[in-house]
Parts: sequence; C-alpha cells; structure tokens
Amino acid sequence: MYVRDAKNREEIWLLDQIEAMGLDDTAFRSRDYVLAIDEESGQKAGFGRIRLHKVEGDDVCELTSIGVLEEWRGQGVGAHVVERLLEYAGDEGFSEVYALTGGAEYLVQFGFERIDTAGLPDPLVDRLEAKRDRTDPDAVPLRIDVDRFRMPDRLRESFKTATDTEDDGEAESAEDFGIDPETATYKYDTGR
Repeated sequence: MYVRDAKNREEIWLLDQIEAMGLDDTAFRSRDYVLAIDEESGQKAGFGRIRLHKVEGDDVCELTSIGVLEEWRGQGVGAHVVERLLEYAGDEGFSEVYALTGGAEYLVQFGFERIDTAGLPDPLVDRLEAKRDRTDPDAVPLRIDVDRFRMPDRLRESFKTATDTEDDGEAESAEDFGIDPETATYKYDTGR
C-alpha cells in the first residue's frame, strides 16, 4: 500500500467516489488529490485533498474530501492519506492546516484540535456554512500545526498489510455473465 498524487485520468473515478460518499466536490481539481493504492492489485483504496484559499496576507490551507472505500476501512488508509496531505501542506510553507468535518473524532487522533468558529480565517467561515448546507450538516472546525501530526502505531502497522476486505465468494464464471461456455465463440475464434 502506498499514497501517490492523483492523475488526470483518475478524475472520473474520484468524482464517482466523492458522489457515492456524499463528500464535498467544491472547486474540484484532480491534481489536488492523493490516492492510496494497493501495490499488489493496483486497486484504489482511498483519497483526499488539500484546498488552498487565497487571501491577502497569508493563504489558508484546508484538508477536505477524505474518503476511504468501505472494504479498505480500519486499516490505516485514511491516516496515510492525511499524513501525505499534511506533508504537502508543510512543503508549501503552511504551518497550520484546517479541516471542516462532522468526523472530528477521526482527525483528533492525529493531533487536530477543535476550534471555535471565531478562530477560523475569513474564507473558512463562509466555507463552513456552505459545507453545512450542502454536504455535512454536522461539520465543525478543526486545526492542526503540521509538525504536531502523530500517526498511531496501530494504523502505521495495519497500513503495511492492508487488504481488500470485501468477500467476493467464488471467482466469477462465464455463466455469471450469461455466457454458455459450451457454445460461445470468442474474439479470435474464426469458427474453422
């Protein structure tokens, strides 16, 4: 399992997952996202992004649209997405990052602290209200100093061995797709 930058060709997949999970897609740009990928299967397991808000003086960095596919949850995927995003924010010169989410307890385990709305930079006050109206009525403001991020050991270890927990049962057969294997012809079968 590893985390890498999203590629332009993954835009549709990202938008589909964001919609399915009911996440915020405001100002969507695939290049702002990172993806967690299973090394063996190449399956996408999770994603997230940082969003920069331009203001006079200091710009503001927001962590948003973090999602982990159901079959990959509880294995440190989201934690590693958050870690990578905070590394990127630090590389861009941000010492603190904000998040607006109804899942505050998840981010608190990494060192995020809940703050009062009055402590939010101006662009995030409006953003919080819009987010509450559109996608996350329980959203609360959080902040972390980038250098205070802490990954719980259990999540670091489980990420190393993360696997797709979806139980597929048996492998799919031709019959599952309505194909009679006794009479079917295939692409290169010339019938001779």
